[in-house]
Amino acid sequence: MFDKDDPPPECHLYLISPLEVGGGFPDRLARALDAGPVSAFQFRVKDIDQHEAARLAEPLQAICAARDVTFIVNDSISLAKRLGADGVHLGQDDGDPVEARQELGRDAQIGVTCHDSRHMAMEAGDLGADYVAFGAFYPTTTKDVKHTAGLDLLEWWQAVFELPCVAIGGITPANCAPLVRAGADFLAVSGAVWNGDEAVAVRAFHEAIGAARA
Repeated sequence: MFDKDDPPPECHLYLISPLEVGGGFPDRLARALDAGPVSAFQFRVKDIDQHEAARLAEPLQAICAARDVTFIVNDSISLAKRLGADGVHLGQDDGDPVEARQELGRDAQIGVTCHDSRHMAMEAGDLGADYVAFGAFYPTTTKDVKHTAGLDLLEWWQAVFELPCVAIGGITPANCAPLVRAGADFLAVSGAVWNGDEAVAVRAFHEAIGAARA
């Protein structure tokens, strides 16, 4: 474990889209990204065909590219390849990092959902993932929660492995400090940003992260 007197590792913001990304959402995304540093944005839509998904993704991808924000596609290696996205985030049933690497190239950022499992995370690392995601840490309405992760998982991972870890699930500016202090390299957030004023939320996250690392 890192010494309790040392500051926790730097922690970055990783935004995940709401399921509805049409209409005025591109403007909201631009506003959120302009409110403070955001490392990555994950495009996450469900139950639409790939052509429509690509149409919705293109303006969002351009907004991210203009701000040097990594654009990650959720679940679909084929959509990530079609878009020339910066990477893909894979659930446990969405293919593996080896397949993604073959399709997307050596520079792609490949993340894997590992729930509360040390074994899944180590396996993902062995297969070439660029980051692993743990959660849910708190109750969330963004998706059904079947796995709950504890702070000890972040502490263990940070102490043993160099591969970055992402904390996800119900994270807000009010409850993120323990995750930052436990060693999360990224906070993946959705509802806490998009369910209100996105710019205010991003600024609040940065203030909370800064206070937790002080």
